[in-house]
Parts: sequence; C-alpha cells; structure tokens
Amino acid sequence: MTLRAILSVPAMLAAATGAAAQPAAPPPPAAAKAPPVSAEAKAKIERSRQGGERFAAFMASSRETAKAAGFSGEFGMAYMSQRTAAPATPALAVAAQNADGTSRKANGLWRWASVTKQVVAVLVLQEVQAGKMALDQPITRYLPDFAAPNAAKITVRQLLRHQSGLPNPDDSMPGPDGVPSFYQTAAGEPLAYCAGPPKGNPGGKWDYNNCDYIVAGALLEKVTGKTWQKLVADRIAVPLALSTLAAYPTGLPTQSGVNEGKPEAPRDLARYGAAASLFGSMSDMLKFDLALANGKLLDRQRRAQLWDGQADLGFIALGQWVFEAPLKGCAAPVRVVERRGAIGGVQVRNFILPDQEVAVALFSDNGDFDFGEIWQGKGLSYDMLSLAACPQESK
Repeated sequence: MTLRAILSVPAMLAAATGAAAQPAAPPPPAAAKAPPVSAEAKAKIERSRQGGERFAAFMASSRETAKAAGFSGEFGMAYMSQRTAAPATPALAVAAQNADGTSRKANGLWRWASVTKQVVAVLVLQEVQAGKMALDQPITRYLPDFAAPNAAKITVRQLLRHQSGLPNPDDSMPGPDGVPSFYQTAAGEPLAYCAGPPKGNPGGKWDYNNCDYIVAGALLEKVTGKTWQKLVADRIAVPLALSTLAAYPTGLPTQSGVNEGKPEAPRDLARYGAAASLFGSMSDMLKFDLALANGKLLDRQRRAQLWDGQADLGFIALGQWVFEAPLKGCAAPVRVVERRGAIGGVQVRNFILPDQEVAVALFSDNGDFDFGEIWQGKGLSYDMLSLAACPQESK
C-alpha cells in the first residue's frame, strides 16, 4: 500500500462508521460595551480640555505679566484635569519671582491672612449642612455665654457677612509701630474684646471686622466640641492632603513682607485667630479652592448659600465676594469668587472661577502692591484671571 493510501485510511474509516468531524472552536466572546458617557461627564471633559489650554497659556505668559506689573511674590493656577469619565484630578503649577522678573523658590509658607475667613465659613456651612446650625438663628442659641450687648440680635448669617455691628480689633489703640494693640501677645482675651461696645446694629450695610470670625471660631468650638484649628485639620487639611495647612503659632519660618520699603512691624499672628491666622503653601490653597468648587467640602445647596453675593451690599457673600465681571478675551462675563487678605507686608488674592473649574491665587511680599480691581478691568488680578479664563490673541 502506498504511503498516500495509508494516510487516507483514517478518513475512510471515519466515513464508514459515521464518526462526526471535530467541531470548530467557538468564537471569542464579544468585548463588553463601555457604558455611555453622560452629558454631564462630556461637559466636564470639555471644560477640562479648555482648562488645559488656558493652563498652558497662563504658564507661558504669566511671568511676563507679573514682571510688567512689578509684582514680587508667588502666583499659581489650578484646574480639574479630566480626559475620560473617570474622576477628575487637580492639575496645578506655581511660580515665584522678584519684582524684576528673576525667579526664586516657589511654594514657601505664606500667611493665608483673611483667606482663613473663607475656610472658617466653609466649616460653619458644614455644620448647617449637618443640621447642627442654622444661618438665620441668633448666635446666642449656640454661644449663650457671649456677652456682647447685641449678641441676641445677631444671626449666624449676619456674622459671616460682616453685618454684626461688633467692635473691630483694628480699631484698638495702635502701638508706637502703628500696629493695633489687639494684635500684641499680652492684649487680653480676644472674645472679651469682641463682646465690647458695638459699633452698630445688626443687619444693614456690612462693615469689615475680624471679631466676626473670631466669634465664628468660638461658635464652631461650642457646637462641635473641637477647636476651629482641629476642624481645619480633620475636615480639610487631612482629607485633601494639604500637608502645609496649619495655624499660628508655629516655629516654622513663614514669608514676611515690607511696607513702604521697610520691614513690616512685628505682631502676634496667632491673635488673628479664626479671622486670619492660617498659613500654608500656594499649592495647598489652590487644592482647597478646587475641592470647594467641586463639591468635596459642601453640597450644591450650601455652596449656593456660601456664594450668595448680594449686589446691594457690594456682592459680599459669606466669607468671600461673588460677582460676574467681563474679562479680556471672554465673550461673556465670568462668575468670580474672590477672597483677599493682608497682614503687615503680606497680601493675598484668592480666586475661584466655578463655571470653568479654575483657581488662581497670588501672594505678594509687598504690602503696598496694587493688584487693581477686576470690575475696573485693569490691574494684575484682572490680567491674571483673563489669562486663566479666556482665549488671548497671539502676539
């Protein structure tokens, strides 16, 4: 028998016995379809794309913009980076330079000054969100021992909006160096000063006042059983991994400043309490801003209350100002959340653009530097926000 015939025998036997042929291998299972991307997720991805474009433009032009203004200090921008439907992550960059434009080390420790009020207002709204406080209840409901003559007439909302009529520590007798005596170490109990003769009746026009937030810190401690500093650590610094955020006093070196070209006068920064005694880095401030804008610290309803800027009161909200302003390069006015502060020779400007999910902040070590006003359409604040929010014409 030939080799060919031998090889054909199994096939013939199979045909004769009716044996079935081996079945073909089953096709591989079809890949599972990805769930459809929601309209909200698509909008976030598009905002992120635009934010990335503005981020690149900001970092390319901000140094020259700051140099042209004679700015000395730090500045930075952050936005939420989201390329897919997965959770967004913050992207940020910080730069530091001298007034002549030369670079210096960035992300040092700076006084957050009255940005502290913005943080403390968030803590109060968290208590409101939890049902433990109400904005339109008198502060004596939560702090019955506060002995100010008008305390029973001041609501929590009025306290946070500077409508309390409480005395202002800035009005205390100045020392030889011009610093109000309240901000000296041996000046007495801060809450006792704030319970002194009121400047006006609660409600009506706002009157900026550090006592409002010193009292707000005491409210938080009474309601929660924790100091306001502990609440900042537990609810903000630790969950958001803000490793530099803390309150004075501290043994760490923090940035000082100048007034009229001279070193600032000394003061006890811890005396500012819940009104202005936080410190930290620029990066941590920007991370806080994005967390607030993206609902990690407050739900939508409480953010709306926090950011309820009243036009008839100069757009003051609770611990910040909220308004719409035209910016260079933007087709429509942009909603801006602004918090500013200054102690001695250090100034801060902190901005959140909620609709763009963008934050911009600036620290200056010159107490006399003029940032300008956004609503006037000029100055470094206006220029930096325009870079961060709006397409700019190529030069």
